[in-house]
Amino acid sequence: MIRPLTLAATLALTLAGPAIAQERPVPYWASIAAGQALMRTGPDRSYPALWLYKRRDLPVRVLQVVGPWRRVQEQDGSSGWMLASLLAARRTAIVTGRYRPIQSEPGPSGQLLWQAEPGVIGRISKCDGQYCRIQIGEKVGYIEQSGLWGTDPSERLP
Repeated sequence: MIRPLTLAATLALTLAGPAIAQERPVPYWASIAAGQALMRTGPDRSYPALWLYKRRDLPVRVLQVVGPWRRVQEQDGSSGWMLASLLAARRTAIVTGRYRPIQSEPGPSGQLLWQAEPGVIGRISKCDGQYCRIQIGEKVGYIEQSGLWGTDPSERLP
C-alpha cells in the first residue's frame, strides 16, 4: 500500500511543478513543454481544438489565466487556451525576419560564430536589453535581441 501512495504523491508533485511555475502576473513569456500540446478555443477540454503543436520549446506569450488554463499568443498573433501543465517557465525565442548572426560575445566586438535562419528556436538567457545568450542544440552564442520573438523590447534576463 505504501508504494502506490508514494507513487501518487510523487506524480502529483511532478505534475504540479509546471503549473506552479506558471503562476506569475500576466502577461509573461513561457514555452511549450510537451512534445504535443493542444490549443483550444476556450479554457476547458470541452472546447474544440484549434491547433496541435508538435514543437517543444516554442515560445508563447501568456495573456490570461483561468484556473489551470492559460490563454497564450503565438508569433503570428493568434491566440487560444492551453493547460498550464503543457507549458514551461523555460525561456525560449524564435529567430525572426532574416538570417541572424550568432556571435562569440555580445556587442560589436563579438566574432561571428554562425548564422541562424528565421524560424530557428533556441533557449535564451543573459539578455541585457540588446543581446541575449542563445543555445541552439549544442551551440551557444549571442544574438541581437531585436531579432527574436520571445522577449520584450529591452527586457533583461539573468
